[in-house]
Amino acid sequence: MKKTKQINIKQTLALARAFHFLYSCGKSCLLPFLTLYFRQLGLTPEMTGIVMGTKHLISLVWRPLASLLAKMYNKRRVVVHGSVMCSSVVALVVILFPPVDLQSYVNTCNGSNLESTPIESHQKVSTAPSSQSTLTFPADAIHGRTSVAADRISQLPVLRINRTAEPKNSTSVEVHMTTLALVRKKKSLDTEKHNEKGQLDFLSSLKMMDVQHQLFFLILITVCAWELVAAPLEWTADDGLYDYLDFADASDHYSSTGVWPLLGAACGVGGAGLLVSRLNCLIFGHTSRSAAHFLCYAGVLSLALVVAAFLPLYLNKQQGKVSRLFKAVQLVRASQRALLCAVTALLVGVTRSAVDNFLLWQMQDHDSTELHMGVSLGFALLSQAAFPLVAVRLTRLLSSGRLLTLGAATLGLQCLYYSFLWGPWTVLPAQFLSCFSCGAFWWAVKVQSDDVATPGTERNIKRLYNALFLDLGSALGSFAGGFVVRRFGLVWLFRGVAVALLLWCVCLPPLQWNAPNQYRINYSRLLAADASEASDSESEQERDWLEKAMEDDRTVTNNYGKTLKR
Repeated sequence: MKKTKQINIKQTLALARAFHFLYSCGKSCLLPFLTLYFRQLGLTPEMTGIVMGTKHLISLVWRPLASLLAKMYNKRRVVVHGSVMCSSVVALVVILFPPVDLQSYVNTCNGSNLESTPIESHQKVSTAPSSQSTLTFPADAIHGRTSVAADRISQLPVLRINRTAEPKNSTSVEVHMTTLALVRKKKSLDTEKHNEKGQLDFLSSLKMMDVQHQLFFLILITVCAWELVAAPLEWTADDGLYDYLDFADASDHYSSTGVWPLLGAACGVGGAGLLVSRLNCLIFGHTSRSAAHFLCYAGVLSLALVVAAFLPLYLNKQQGKVSRLFKAVQLVRASQRALLCAVTALLVGVTRSAVDNFLLWQMQDHDSTELHMGVSLGFALLSQAAFPLVAVRLTRLLSSGRLLTLGAATLGLQCLYYSFLWGPWTVLPAQFLSCFSCGAFWWAVKVQSDDVATPGTERNIKRLYNALFLDLGSALGSFAGGFVVRRFGLVWLFRGVAVALLLWCVCLPPLQWNAPNQYRINYSRLLAADASEASDSESEQERDWLEKAMEDDRTVTNNYGKTLKR
């Protein structure tokens, strides 16, 4: 008889905490700085918004589907290991793409004034001696001048021969014939090379574009491939660990790992910012020092891969019903308060996309370096992680509905503050408000999920809100935010999302007040009452325990902290 393997709950929780810490640390080494790296490469705001919006849309569709397929085919461990390895490799492909204007960036780094723009650097270097003047012209100007010079040189033999006596006219004809033969031969060689390399229509169309659009499509393709291999990791590992602990009736302990991703993210973004700020402007020749973010991402994920090899990923086939996700959607749809929470989550996701995509652009415009950026983002994450310390006292004063409004309003005030930055460190006061913006918001969402959930649907409802917040809202915000920045600028982007979110927070309390209240039956109390009266007759038991339970629940507290009387 095969022995049943004993489950070590403490060891499982330790491995889960270590994995979530390292994985979040690796992501934060790169993802917060990703849009800033796109800006250095030369992408416009709308291009950056399209890339990030497409990334969120892929995550919205592929993450739950891949997690479900891994569960159906019992391939969770393969998905986790493959996702960690492939995502770290695909991310390194991005650093192989050169910026739109490499020479301008090199001149900016090597110049005495590191804050000069590419146009200013061209103007400054153009006053140098003629021996270095070839490095100061843009690529189009160089190509134009060289082509004109080549045409003049090709005409020189003809002009010289035509000025001589008439008997040497045959020489000019030979020169013309030789020139035409060389040109035709060169064209035939170019045509053969084009036919060999232009097998794909898309690649041939890329050759017809300018350098900026070529870079944009290459980055878009790479980021899509990156998200396809990285998106399944988090949900797949989370499901495997939860099912493993649930098999031992210890799934309640898994919630204690929630703070570790925030701590890992704070360490990753702060450490990466400090490291990159101490490097030279260029590394490995002509590579920007921002490429170190990708190297840190790959390095930390390699450590997470070691921990992932020891994760106990259990497959609970009895809980593999797809209908539970649809049940979660039905529960949220049936509750007006849950729908208000979902709309708030969507608007918060749109607002957060503006912060995640363009806050570092705004800081860079006010002379902030990677050190300022990493420290400020790290403080925001630590502040968010500290909210459970004050949540108990705060929830005694405010209901979950008011906490939801408080979190959304605080995020709006943060964005409004971001539009008035005036120095490198001026962003720090707003970062401490993340304790009440993100921290209070997610606490209220958790309470709302527990209020509308039925047994077995709690995690699905939380993930539904998570998808609305992180993926759908962030995708919509990224697409719209890029065009707003292009049209009106960074300042008006933050002011616009702040005003929109604050207006919603003004309308939210009246809508919550008018929404019908929900009564929750305490099933454990009903079962306890049933067990205590087991000695009575069946008719008396059926009457007494129900009347007692209804009597105990006559004064209940709904999810907004108001005492309701029947």
